[in-house]
Amino acid sequence: MTSAASHFALVQLAHASRLINHGPTVLVTSAHGGRRNVMAAAWSMPVEFTPPRIAIVIDKKTFTRELVAASGAFAICLPGTALAGLTYAVGSTSGRDEDKLARHGIATRPGPVLGMPVIEQGCAAWLECRLIPERHTEDAYDTCFAEVVAAAADARIFVNGRWDYRDDNAALQPIHHLGAGNFVRAGGVVRGAA
Repeated sequence: MTSAASHFALVQLAHASRLINHGPTVLVTSAHGGRRNVMAAAWSMPVEFTPPRIAIVIDKKTFTRELVAASGAFAICLPGTALAGLTYAVGSTSGRDEDKLARHGIATRPGPVLGMPVIEQGCAAWLECRLIPERHTEDAYDTCFAEVVAAAADARIFVNGRWDYRDDNAALQPIHHLGAGNFVRAGGVVRGAA
């Protein structure tokens, strides 16, 4: 028996992670010593339930990583579709020479536990995180691990511990970076039957 023609083509290994990186793009905020920053990150994920812990990739050479290492804390904010342009803008420049929050007119408030700047306007949720020191990985890897110490979500889109995507809250639905400034949001909910 012969198989049907395949529509599959090999993917360059440099792009292989894009095949499974479907988590929401997040805005990482940080602050230390009177300086603050915001950057976009496409690679973040939960790694533990109790206490809640996450992993996120923050390049070792970035200003954000410098602030996170110095303060031991950061926040993750989930921008909605209305902030796609802003997310791309803050992810395309460094905050080492300018305050990107001020430049882009991004309002923040201090998180309730660690005082990290959190963004609520246009975001679906935020998580305030305490860095978990990983001495054997700090110099070698870009991945950071952290414990979530506070979290909040917009009740128009997150209800009873679950996402509630509807047409009337599309502007708050988290975005996913596909590369080169292209984002997508979940197009609809499909319910699986048991």
